[in-house]
Order: sequence, then C-alpha cells, then structure tokens
Amino acid sequence: QAPLVESGGGLVQPGGSLRLSCAASITIFSMYTMGWYRQAPGKQRELVAVITSGGSTNYADSVKGRFTISRDNAKKTMYLQMNSLKPDDTALYYCNANLARGYDEYDYWGQGTQVTVSS
Repeated sequence: QAPLVESGGGLVQPGGSLRLSCAASITIFSMYTMGWYRQAPGKQRELVAVITSGGSTNYADSVKGRFTISRDNAKKTMYLQMNSLKPDDTALYYCNANLARGYDEYDYWGQGTQVTVSS
C-alpha cells in the first residue's frame, strides 16, 4: 500500500473550489509535518502549504487567504481546501510527509492529483 494517496483533484472553473485529501498509511502519522506541494508544466515543484504535528500552518504567499490546510490525526488524513481558484493554480498537487528523529529522516511523497482551473 502506498504510504500517501491523494484524491480530490479535477477540473474547476475560475473562482471555484476544490478539496484535496491525502490519506496516509504511515505509522505515527500525528508526529509528521505534512505538506502540499504543486508542480505546473515547465516549472519547479513549489511548497503550497504545510502543517506541523502541533497544528501550526504556513502558506505560500500566492495562496494565502484562499487555501486552508488541515489534518485529522485520527483518520490519518490531511486536507487542502482551495477556494477562489485561479488558472495559475493549475498544477499537479503532491502530498508530503516528513519526520526527522535524531539522525533519521522519514520522507514520503504521494503520486499527485491533477488540479485544472479553466473556463
């Protein structure tokens, strides 16, 4: 079973909304810092939003006020609520889980879910 599986992507009109989900099968999910990244064609992968094990969040300037990251540790799932979507938000969205413990680092990526914003 893949450690991270994204879902919820699709085609939406500008101004619309989508909710992405990232279901994790990793143990001690609650200890991981979770993040959403995206990569548009011809561009580098960029951080969209991150949420720590303690619930602190951080967002890229381009999505502040429009996107909300959250997590449900009991369900081992992370979410990204995306509102007021713009064509520039079109990209493949990836889920990431990261945990550093002493000298060890655990880092997992999902396969991605496509978000297309177009009229």
